[in-house]
Amino acid sequence: MTEPNRRPRIVVVGAGFAGFHAARELQRLARGRAEVIVINPTDYFLYLPLLPEVASGVLDPRQVSVPLSRTLGDACLTLGTVDGVDLDTRTVSYVDPEEGRHEITYDRLVLAPGSVNKLLPIPGVSEYAHGFRSVGEALYLRDHLIGQIELAGACNDFAEREARCTFVVVGAGYTGTEVAAQGQLLTRQVARTKNGVDESQVRWLLVDVADRLLPGLDPRLAATTDRTLRKRGVEVRTGTSVEKATADGVQLSDGEFVPTKTLVWCVGVRPDPLIENLGEPTENGRLVVDEYLSVPGRPEVFACGDAASVPDLTRPGQVTAMTAQHAERQGKAVARNVAASFGDGRPKPYKHHDLGFVVDLGGLSAAANPLGVALSGAPAAAVTKGYHLLSVPANRVRIATDWALDAVLRRQVVKLGLVAPSAVPLESDQQ
Repeated sequence: MTEPNRRPRIVVVGAGFAGFHAARELQRLARGRAEVIVINPTDYFLYLPLLPEVASGVLDPRQVSVPLSRTLGDACLTLGTVDGVDLDTRTVSYVDPEEGRHEITYDRLVLAPGSVNKLLPIPGVSEYAHGFRSVGEALYLRDHLIGQIELAGACNDFAEREARCTFVVVGAGYTGTEVAAQGQLLTRQVARTKNGVDESQVRWLLVDVADRLLPGLDPRLAATTDRTLRKRGVEVRTGTSVEKATADGVQLSDGEFVPTKTLVWCVGVRPDPLIENLGEPTENGRLVVDEYLSVPGRPEVFACGDAASVPDLTRPGQVTAMTAQHAERQGKAVARNVAASFGDGRPKPYKHHDLGFVVDLGGLSAAANPLGVALSGAPAAAVTKGYHLLSVPANRVRIATDWALDAVLRRQVVKLGLVAPSAVPLESDQQ
């Protein structure tokens, strides 16, 4: 029950794709009748699909960081990391950026904490690999790629030079595929401008245990992507895993030891550990919800995005995939159902048909299948960029300007040294 003369309080945990769109829709629907509070570790919503272009130097990191204070209207932003939820007392506990502890009560709760890097029990991975889910990791990777080519150019030892010019990406889903595609273009450009390193010496490997790239997506989309990368010289190793990582390289399951100083871990994600501690049923670490995105037996609690196991009504017996497309639409749907729980409208089940996918491979290379129509090359690149411009909630003019400048001007290649390796450890389980 709410206190007399107090507006109902809706707390949204997380401001990723699901949380951001939930909060944005909630503040629009509330129209001042409810208090919407968003708890998030950062003051921005990160548009993850364009993060590989930050790592390759095409986009400024600010372009993919959407300010929450400017885009969430009257919603109240609280900086902090939620580390506990008491569903019985309707209390959320969080730690602010200065390590202060706080609690806040709610009348409705939307859980959208997202996901974290998924680690596998492979020796050496947590010590020698780096993930790719934050601005810090993208900036570190860009500096690292440039630095390795520069160090290789000043090295007289052939074996060391070969290792520094070799880059291994593990995981051929969206992120890994785009990181390999964008990273290869960047390192080839760096090599062309640095004495002592020939462009042909740059080697990229994309490794995945699945039998093809982009597993689970349209095979035609995967085939187009595979052809494009192989034509560029990227070594696509499907059906292959990493058995061990060392300071000198990685041991692959096919028996090859690859000397390298660069291991990028894009194997996948798992739901935020917060979900495991709620005491409610989970499925593969995701909180079980019904088709209305509500937690069974807890009508005041909703969940969406990567942290929620949402029934896929288009595929009976299955749950929706952990994709940005689902997260965004679930966020909007959960907002409408939260409003309905206060008597504003009627709750509706979440049901979404995929309209297609896009994969940006850098420059004029891309693969896309809008409405099931397979595209590649320049037409796919145009569709891909158009989709992202329509989807990103802000900074559209700045992003389009950066794309235009990259098309006509030589990319600036400089190592800034902004992020130290110790600041982006893989085992930190960053959101």
